[in-house]
Amino acid sequence: MANGINDTPVLMAVKSHLRNENPLVIGISTNDALAGSAENIGKLLNRKHTYFIPIRQDNPITKPRSIVFDPKYILSTILKAIEGEQIQPILL
Repeated sequence: MANGINDTPVLMAVKSHLRNENPLVIGISTNDALAGSAENIGKLLNRKHTYFIPIRQDNPITKPRSIVFDPKYILSTILKAIEGEQIQPILL
């Protein structure tokens, strides 16, 4: 998604959604976020109409590169995305 590759139905739907300037809300959960995927996540954090449910490290001891979204922020992220605002995307 970060590199504009649309090779699945989901990514094609995302592209269509963004083409119409509708907000896209993303909830990330990955074991590779602070390693190989960090560059692509950074690109998406800076993309117009793309909003992240706030993320935090999953378990710094046993999974040091893993992040997850915090589900308690789903509704507030959606409501702010409709207004064109990103709430603090990275939790400490």
